[in-house]
Amino acid sequence: MRSARPCESRGDRISVSSRWGWGPSAIEKKTFAYMRILIKNGTIVTAVDHYKGDIVVEDEKIALIGTTLEMVADKVIEASGKYVLPGGIDVHTHLDMPFGGTTSADDFESGTIAAAFGGTTTVVDFAIQYRGQTLQHAWETWMKKAERKAVTDYSFHMIITELTDQTELEMDALVREGVTSFKLFMAYRGIFMLDDGSIFKALLRTATNGGTICMHAENGDVIDVLVQRALAEGRTAPKYHALTRPARAEAEATHRAIALAEMADVPVYIVHLSSAEALEMVTEARSRGLPTYAETCPQYLFLSYDNYEEPDFEGAKYVMSPPLRDRAKQDQLWRGLKFNDLQCVSTDHCPFCMKEQKELGRNDFSKIPNGAPGIETRMSLVFDGGVRQGRISLNRFVELTSTSPAKIFGLFPRKGTIAPGSDADIVVFDPNRTMTLSARTLHMKVDYNPYEGRQVTGATDTVLSRGRLVIENGQFVGRPGSGVFVKRGTRS
Repeated sequence: MRSARPCESRGDRISVSSRWGWGPSAIEKKTFAYMRILIKNGTIVTAVDHYKGDIVVEDEKIALIGTTLEMVADKVIEASGKYVLPGGIDVHTHLDMPFGGTTSADDFESGTIAAAFGGTTTVVDFAIQYRGQTLQHAWETWMKKAERKAVTDYSFHMIITELTDQTELEMDALVREGVTSFKLFMAYRGIFMLDDGSIFKALLRTATNGGTICMHAENGDVIDVLVQRALAEGRTAPKYHALTRPARAEAEATHRAIALAEMADVPVYIVHLSSAEALEMVTEARSRGLPTYAETCPQYLFLSYDNYEEPDFEGAKYVMSPPLRDRAKQDQLWRGLKFNDLQCVSTDHCPFCMKEQKELGRNDFSKIPNGAPGIETRMSLVFDGGVRQGRISLNRFVELTSTSPAKIFGLFPRKGTIAPGSDADIVVFDPNRTMTLSARTLHMKVDYNPYEGRQVTGATDTVLSRGRLVIENGQFVGRPGSGVFVKRGTRS
């Protein structure tokens, strides 16, 4: 039996199942009857338009959109004064992931519950092929992690850490099974990192099977040298995690990843882009017409290197890869989001508690588990800091958090929009409700929040996942195990 995560053993927090009254026996026994749901008087917002309207949900799908609809429904949701959005899609999460001698604090139950509270109805997580394993084994392992736990729908990218002729054949087989994207690392030698030749071979393989390569772009060998030099000089504090992973190391690797994809004549997707320097590489490639895509994350828009300078060991809260960057350059990331040089805002949600987990690196920054929580706060942060501040439009907000990831990763139009026939993944969002972000009130299973005390305006009220009510008036009403694996298509 898997040992409990450190966060689960803390006396002041209870398990998600206990908190909402769902134990395994209840999951086994409870069945769900679909309802006809009528959502009335809201402002329906998609990536291309917004208008007043009503929505009828039947079974798992959006059945009808109109105005002043009057019909018999099992439930009527009044959405006057609120936005009705397509469910958020987070294409970068790490739930129940072993890393650095511990495991990320959220599993597929607590993680997808937190996602739903934040307005996200689909996550695309990462299955990891460890060295010596097959891709099939990795996929089956992660499927078992999610089954009977996920509250919302889920899919997987496949992390490839070892590429052989057999692995390439398995890539083809996984694409046929709906796992249509593969993550490669240019860092973490001996664990995740692939050499350039293997990366190029994987890119070439996607030219025939239609898959997409997602790239963790940092120059790992250079970073390793800088880390060892810092430790040898006694520089062990959390801030040296950032100081040994310079923005130029990210930019160089981004440029190299794009060049390899250009030679293979295939698209590439850069994950968790953090720096203006790396964005320059993406912008230049796109200006030449290359099919280069990239995401950034809220932490790179709202936090900065200054957080590493917090006293004592507090900077460990923000140890992630790539690290936080100079606050002065955040406007360039916002400009990239506005003008489509960046296509998505994901989270890289990979939570580790300070107690027992981040503390593993108290005397050595290189041993601090990399990652931070964010799956629940993404939508409110981007709405508050983007739409309300005039940095992006309301339609662009929907595009970045739902529609664009759905299109890039083969989920559209089943997901990512509000249209007849699409899955009834719907968020009723109150643009005027203000809340204070805090680990005590959020639902991620972690003992801190990187945005602790920050006030945001714009919050999720009600969430449907394939026609099922998951969040109603800010309360969890769903059930673990109701989420399903979603097969994804290939690029057109």
